[in-house]
Amino acid sequence: MKKFLWLIAGVGIGFLVAHQFNQTARGKQFFNEFDKKTKEFSDSLIDGYREREAELRAAISGK
Repeated sequence: MKKFLWLIAGVGIGFLVAHQFNQTARGKQFFNEFDKKTKEFSDSLIDGYREREAELRAAISGK
């Protein structure tokens, strides 16, 4: 239980620090860049998934 409380406290403190950092110009730039990279990563995962799914469907239907 004690570890869980430390986890919750850490998450809360991290959220507050990130919120304060986001109020600065440098923080906004950092989070905008982070959002951009996260979007690119998720888009590449989705593209890879769809390509592999198409390959598997083609292999199954080719039998």
